Amino acid sequence: MSERKRVLVVDDEPDFADLVKQYLEQAGFEVEVAYDGVQGLEKVKANPPDAIVLDVMMPEKDGYEVCGELKKDEKYSGIPIVLLTAVSTHVGTTQYSHYDGMSTEADDYLPKPASAEEITESVKSLLGV
Repeated sequence: MSERKRVLVVDDEPDFADLVKQYLEQAGFEVEVAYDGVQGLEKVKANPPDAIVLDVMMPEKDGYEVCGELKKDEKYSGIPIVLLTAVSTHVGTTQYSHYDGMSTEADDYLPKPASAEEITESVKSLLGV
């Protein structure tokens, strides 16, 4: 990559966020991490990244809300978002559904446990690098 692209990883599981950060950095990206949706939105608005890796199930503001807010704002709507979730089609004990993830305006959707390699490949593909 001639110019390092910036990626924001938003996930409330620090170990997972750090693992994804390491893989993205090894792939040549500059990476920032946020640990909940509110913090993620603040970081996007302070310094918009080139792409976002966004978990669904988080405290404060979930990934669906964050994705919806960003995609409705023309200032941020062009930022590619990779949505990650552990929600499966058969989870009935949560407010989230697999269909909700598939129907968001996210640019890619990966069910957890997505590997850090899969996430890195998705980001590379969305950014054309």
